[in-house]
Formats: sequence, structure tokens, C-alpha cells
Amino acid sequence: MASTDTTRSPQSPPAQSDLPRGTLSGDTQTLGERITIGVFIAVPFVALVAAIPVAWMGGYLSWLDVVLAVVFYAFTGHGVTVGFHRHFTHKSFKANRAVKNTLAIAGSMAVEGPVIRWVADHRRHHKFADKEGDPHSPWRYGETIPALIKGMWFAHMGWLFDVEQTDQRKFAPDLIKDDDIRRISKLFPFWVALSLLLPPIIAGLATWSWHGALTAFFWATLVRVGLLHHVTWSINSICHAIGERPFESRDKSGNVWWLAFLSMGESWHNLHHADPTCARHGVLKGQIDSSARIIWALEKAGWVWDVRWPSPERIQSKRVDDYGGESTLIAP
Repeated sequence: MASTDTTRSPQSPPAQSDLPRGTLSGDTQTLGERITIGVFIAVPFVALVAAIPVAWMGGYLSWLDVVLAVVFYAFTGHGVTVGFHRHFTHKSFKANRAVKNTLAIAGSMAVEGPVIRWVADHRRHHKFADKEGDPHSPWRYGETIPALIKGMWFAHMGWLFDVEQTDQRKFAPDLIKDDDIRRISKLFPFWVALSLLLPPIIAGLATWSWHGALTAFFWATLVRVGLLHHVTWSINSICHAIGERPFESRDKSGNVWWLAFLSMGESWHNLHHADPTCARHGVLKGQIDSSARIIWALEKAGWVWDVRWPSPERIQSKRVDDYGGESTLIAP
């Protein structure tokens, strides 16, 4: 349940100063915001490219770096997949206040934008999937090879620099009315700083050395953020250009198996677009979906409820005729 702001009636709309940027229709991205986005894309990407030669040199990668990178990748990544995506965007389950806020903070620490903006963009994507109005369709410029190459780049990260911003009042009014989520969204710069600085602080204290802090910053901050960014953006670009499509959807969403582990189940994208509110995306045997397992564990603990698990009948009803056969549905 959202907290109550005692400075105004719960029924009153939020004050304009309480709202994150981009809430009004027609609001545009500032030059400063575009430069900031560019920095947060470029620096982790350079680190990601440099990761292999740095590791090869020796002395610049420790087990502590690996553990911190994996833990922060899993924590922030599932904050996006379980929190931003399946909970806040599609309401695949209901959560208590502690879980709701933790998911919002974890997703914010993925450095992919404030929760309200992320949700508004994604809801807009589903409304106009692969059609005019979709903020990041790879088919934006047409279906020829040159057009698709251009569209893939735009869908992957070019859209992040689009001057026109999604109207958050239109696409995420429920989150704007939630005092907790509105505050967390406004504090996005703080969550970014926390995400970037915690790994080197932990490593520096654990090793009591600047070297330990520096290598942790490289691996558990820069490489981790860069990898998570490009895995997330690959769902927008790759999973809307290639992949198997065993389920009926009104767009070009596809299943890309080799992205499943790193994307925490998000690359089973065809079923997701066929049934967006489903809490599990990898519904068939052998389809890894760690996000669904976390939701299952939270449900068993009694912290989330009303989970929209898939049923064999519903999944079978969405199968494309050419694929035929019974759906081997895995248990929640």
C-alpha cells in the first residue's frame, strides 16, 4: 500500500515539483540529459570491451571482483526484470510494501532510468509494439536490410537519445500517485551513485587497498553495468528482429535462447508479447527463467500474491498452428 503524504489530501494530485522529469505530454530531453546518458552508455561499454584484455593481463581480476560483479548483476538485473517489468509495468503479481520498494530501488540501481520513466516507456512499447509510436522498434525504418540495420541500432540504444519523452501521466498514472514510488523515482541519482560506489567501497574495505577498490570498480561497477545495459537493450533490438515465434502475437517478438540466462528469462519474448501479464516468460520445458523462480520464492514466503501463473490451457490457446502438439508447460 502506498504511504500517505500528510502535507496534502491523499486524493489530491501530486504537486508538479514532486514529479520526475518527462511527466508532461510534449516534455523534451535536455542537452545535459543527453550528454549524461551518453557518458553512462560509453564508459561502461568501453570497460566491457576492455574486460577480456584486462583479465588476460593478470593481477586485475580477483575472486572478490567476480563475486561482487555477479551479486550486483543479479540484484540490479532482477530489480529490472521482476520489479520494473513484471511487477510495475504489467502487474503480474501484487507485493507488500517492503518488496515493492526493494524492487524499485534494485531496478533503479541498474542505471536504466527512473522507475516511472522506465515503466511509461515500456507500456508505450506494448501499446504500439513494432508499429508507429513504439519508442524502440527495430522495424522503425522499414524491412530492407539497410533499414533493419539502422533500426536495430535505434532499438538497441539510439532511442535513448530521442528528444521527445513518453508522457508519464498518460502511461504511468498509477505509479505517479504512489508516494513511495514517486520518491524513489526522484532519488534516481542517489541510487545510481550507490550502485557505482558500493562495489569499490566493499572491496576496498575487504582488501584494505586502493588496488582492490579500483579493480572492483572496473569489474563490479563498469563491466557489470555495461553488460546489463546491453543485455537489456538486446531484448528491444535482437528479440524483435530474430528468434522463434511459437505463440501468436501482433508484433515481431521472438524467443532468443542464448540470451535467456543473462537476461534472467526476458528473452523468451514471444510468449511475453502474446501474454504480457504472465509472471513466467519461459513457459516451456528447458526455458530458463530465473525471474519467475524469484517470484515463486517470494510467493512461497507470503510476500507477494495474486501471481498470474500460466495455465496449460491458456498457453495452448496461444500456440501458432504450425508448431502444433501439446505444450510441455513447466510448473511455476
